[in-house]
Amino acid sequence: MKKIMMMGKSGCGKTTLSQRLSGGEVSYKKTQAVEVLGGAILDTPGEYLEQKSFYKALIVSAVETDAVLILQDCTDPQCSFSPGMGSMFGRPLIGVVTKTDLAASPEEILHAEDLLRLAGAEKIFRVGLDSPQEDELSALLEYLS
Repeated sequence: MKKIMMMGKSGCGKTTLSQRLSGGEVSYKKTQAVEVLGGAILDTPGEYLEQKSFYKALIVSAVETDAVLILQDCTDPQCSFSPGMGSMFGRPLIGVVTKTDLAASPEEILHAEDLLRLAGAEKIFRVGLDSPQEDELSALLEYLS
């Protein structure tokens, strides 16, 4: 698998998705610092995105990766990504809409996709975290291979 960095707001599903992609046991814990899972996934704290003073840490962390995954919880109407934000990484930007299994309507998912495109995502995947569809995870894993 390509080496990737995940970023998104606190609670958007970065740790859960990284645990699923790396084949590890899924257990909730608050990410306090950049963690490497499975040797290829950098899981970043949500605060790194939520506080602009930490953007440098995201940029430096992305240097050693092949791609950056930005995650948007479809049940959260707000977005922390700036328009065109992906250009500061110099890496392919992949969007992941999370918690699709909890969406109240298809419009919530489409809104999340729009937010990811605005940030510069080149490709977008949809993933349910509480009851994930294997084909969703398989498609993302295949793309990252």
